[in-house]
Parts: sequence; C-alpha cells; structure tokens
Amino acid sequence: MLTTTDTLSLTGPPDSADLRRAAAPLTVLVDEEARARLDRGRRFLHGLRHGEGEGPAIYGATTGFGALVGYAGRADEADQCDNTLAHLGAGQGPDLPHEICRAALLLRTWSLAQGVSGVSTEVVERLAAMFATTFSPAVPRYGSVGASGDLIPLAYATQALRGRGHAYLDGRRMPAQEALDAAGLRPLALNGRDALALVNGTSVTTAATALARDAVRASHRSLQALTCLLADLLGCDPGFLDADLLRAYGHPGAVHVGARMRAALDGVVPSGTRPLQEPYSIRCAPQLLGAAEDALGYVDGVVTADLGGISDNPLLFPGVPGSADDGTAEGKVVHGGNFFGQPAAFAADLLASVTAQLGNLAERQLDLLTDPARNEGLPPMLATVPGQQHGLQGVQLASTALLAEIRRNATPASMQSLPTNLHNQDVVPFGTQAALRSYDMAELLGLLCGSLALGLRQAAHVGARRPTAPASADLLDALIAEIPPVAPDRPLDADVRAAARLLATWGP
Repeated sequence: MLTTTDTLSLTGPPDSADLRRAAAPLTVLVDEEARARLDRGRRFLHGLRHGEGEGPAIYGATTGFGALVGYAGRADEADQCDNTLAHLGAGQGPDLPHEICRAALLLRTWSLAQGVSGVSTEVVERLAAMFATTFSPAVPRYGSVGASGDLIPLAYATQALRGRGHAYLDGRRMPAQEALDAAGLRPLALNGRDALALVNGTSVTTAATALARDAVRASHRSLQALTCLLADLLGCDPGFLDADLLRAYGHPGAVHVGARMRAALDGVVPSGTRPLQEPYSIRCAPQLLGAAEDALGYVDGVVTADLGGISDNPLLFPGVPGSADDGTAEGKVVHGGNFFGQPAAFAADLLASVTAQLGNLAERQLDLLTDPARNEGLPPMLATVPGQQHGLQGVQLASTALLAEIRRNATPASMQSLPTNLHNQDVVPFGTQAALRSYDMAELLGLLCGSLALGLRQAAHVGARRPTAPASADLLDALIAEIPPVAPDRPLDADVRAAARLLATWGP
C-alpha cells in the first residue's frame, strides 16, 4: 500500500490543487482551532437534545428525512444513523473516478470541520486519517439530483467508511471492511446527525466541477499555444492578434488571451504567401478563446465560493456570551437550503458550452491542417506518401467522433428540474449531472487537443517550415521528442494520449 507523501492543513478552505492532491496519499491535519470549533458545536447540539425541557426539533436528529420530516425519527442515535444511510442505498451505474470521490470527501471534511454541523471531532479525525492511505469508497454514478446535496453518492461513501459496501485500496475493488482493515483504518461510528451531515452537502458536485474546470483551463491554455504553433507553421501574419484591435473589441478576455498569444509568437516571420484574411479558426481565435476566458472567470468564482462554503442542513451556530444583543448569544439552529447545488449547476453548464466551442476550434484547426487546399501545400492528411500511407486520416476521423460526443453532452442540465420526494424537492438543480458530464467532456477535449498537437508534429515532418517564433519552436521540439513521425502508418491512439499529457503540463 502506498504511504503518504504530502501534507494539508484544514486551517483554510481547500483549492482545486488540493483536490487534485487528494487523489494520492495525503496527510490532513486537524488543528486545535478546528477541534475547538467541533467541540463547541457538538456540545451545543448535545445541550439542545438532552437539556432540560423539550428541545427544538432538529432535522435529521429528531425527525425523519426529506418528505417524512413531519414524523419522529428513531429514538436510538445509532439506529437513526443506520436509518439515514440505509434508505439512500439506491445508486446505480459504474463507480465514480476515485479522484472525484476522494476530492469530495476532502471537501466534506473541511466543511464539517467548521463546527456548524454538530459532528464530533472524532468523525473529522477519522475522515482525515483516511487520506493518508489509498482507500477510496466505491460510489455509483447515478442517483443524485443535487438538491439536498449529493445524498446518494455521499451515503455510499459514508457506508464504505463504516465498513459497509465496497471500496478501493491501491486501485483494487474489495469489500469495504476488508479495505479498511488492510489500510489500518477504524470504521466510522456515527449518530443520526453525524450521518446526515456527511451526506447533506454538494461535495461531489463541487469536486467534479472544480476538477473539470481545471482540465478545461489546461486545454484552453493548450489551444492558445497550439493556435500559435499552427499560425507559425503556416506562415500566417500575426496581425489578427494586434493589441489595438483587441482593445477595440472591448472584452477583457480577448485582451488577456491576445497578450499571451503575442508573447508566444514573439519573433515570428510571416511567409507572405498566406491570404489577406485567414479562416476564422485562426483569425477569430483570440475572440473565441477570449470569450472562453471570460466565461471561465465566472466558473472560477463559483468554484471558489463552493470550495469555501458550507453545504449542510441544518446549521448550528453556538452562541458566544456577550457576542450579540439580538437574542442569539445563546446560539441558534437554522434550517435552510445551503445544500442546493444551483450555482455549480449553472457553472458546470457554462463550462460544458465552453468545452464544446473549444472542441470545435481544435477539430476545425486539425481539419485545416490536413487539407492541402488550405495548409500551404502540405500533403493530404499529412501522409508522407498519400495513398500508400494515410497519415492523420484515422485521427481526423476520431476527432470528429470526439467532438460529436462533446456536443451531444452539452445540453444544459440545470434547467431540467423534475419534482421529486413527494414534492418536498419540487425544484432541483441537477448540478451533479452537470458537473459529472463536464468532467467527462473535459477529458475528451484534452484528447482533441492531443490530436491537433499530433497533427502539428506530423506537419513538421512532411514539409511545414521550421517555426520562427522561439516559443512555438520549443513546443514543436517537445512534441517531436515525445512522438515519432507517422511513417509508416501505425496505430496513433497512444500518441494522441501522450500529446495530451504533454500539453496538460506545458507552459505557465
């Protein structure tokens, strides 16, 4: 079993880099401030439930769940926990990627550690201990509507941490108790409020949206560099990136992207043989990529807010004597809807639209590059001996299929509300579907970028000029070092993936 090699503190909200780190063993530290918050919240909950007189109704602790909130819950707290989780064991489909599951649990750990969910310190410490191992719950993909949080997927994750269901250890699927034993972890012991707090949040949706956003941003950067390399190989005039032109356009994203692309093409020497105006896939690239930058900025804001927010219901605010004069100094329990994943649903749908248009750009640029009528006279399909060899023909076909799949999945999920739960959840955001769909689409976009990069590398082999801008030449040299020329024909699936991996870490 792998051992931990990294450390993360819960002193501040995690960022998306922390979520990516959580895919591997990670030491998560629960500091004294977090323990104090947790103890204060737990004591407050205990006082409400077991103090003198009849305490207030607390959803999930003293009541049934969802549409059955009007009925009393089970009197025994351990029994209430079982009741919370058992009825949510209705998920279906393939298991979610382990990086999403572990990222979601990291978010859940941070949210609970803020002390307003009423869970015990031990719960948070047991969650933190899991990250030092390769343990990952087996969580089915389908079941959440993202309205009362990610109830069903988080219930499977929680059950695995209790030793029920299945989990992965070192990438191998096995019974959850067996995985816990092999990892040296003790099963979680929970009461009803603990169980509800673990499932009543948007952590799966937020994690998938954040990871998808990062992947799309990486492809967005790649397409800026690849567009510049394409323009340099073809000998295009860089006037389409003129700073005054883009300032006049009025959109900050285009200005920002244009500046990056001008830097990448610094030193370029036009061939003088290209048309006065390039096809839109080159000429309008800064406008397209700039609009994507502005849209991604909105997604960034939503992701940041969700990473730092607390998604649970109810929230408990223990009073601090002398801290308020509005009657809340003794604390309060507030029932509301912080588990409603509408912001992430909108953001993930926007991310899907960005992904589709970036995919359009990559596919059209590859098409241009393989067409002898538009590629400065390079051979069709970039084949070294057309007819006897077929160059990028298979890759170009596969790129069309990848783009069709992206487009098919780009239909917005956030407007597909269906009432459920006896109309208790009479509007739902479907943020989980939007987020997981965007996560899948982001992977396909990376492969489209890899396909374009492979085409650019092959273009250099079959007669394209040497790039004249140093940054473009560096990228081409990196691709040449990673991928041999296509001569003779060979399967190129692994080469596309290799190019995609190179691009994911290329540049600033």
